[in-house]
Amino acid sequence: MRKQLQKWMPDHETIKRYRWLRPFVHLLQHHNLWHLHRRSVAGGVAIGLFCGLIPGPLQMLCAALLVVLLRVNLPVALLTTLYTNPFTIVPLYLLAYQLGSWVSGTRQVVALKLPELHWQQGYSELWSWLENMGRPLLIGVPLLALILALAGYVSVRLLWRVMVIWRWRARRQHRS
Repeated sequence: MRKQLQKWMPDHETIKRYRWLRPFVHLLQHHNLWHLHRRSVAGGVAIGLFCGLIPGPLQMLCAALLVVLLRVNLPVALLTTLYTNPFTIVPLYLLAYQLGSWVSGTRQVVALKLPELHWQQGYSELWSWLENMGRPLLIGVPLLALILALAGYVSVRLLWRVMVIWRWRARRQHRS
């Protein structure tokens, strides 16, 4: 599977050819950003899971910045942020709200029904609805992001190790 993924990954020369990436080429030259190995992939998954809960188009930008800073796999991190989509974001935020209310000890009942939005006051009504969710959501979203990132990192490291052991045993059986 690693070889299959490596075929799709861009190399350094491909990156240099993109005009809009030229100002950042010096940041994108580190080998861990593109190579598939245990630490780099696990870190990319963790960053992708963490940044996936950031709203809107900022999740990939945040993931790219963290990847360059921590020098883990860039394509894996960007691909992993896609676990949030219009179908999964609401259950994830509800889970984050429940987690935040459990941690903070807040037992508010929040109306899960979105307010009726009118074009004149849509943003103010939506903002007041979000303010009602308050502290539990502000605590729950980063906490859920940390839990998902840690679970993703550990899962990839363990799965990678199991696969290596499995291949060693298969090779040993094949030789004997």
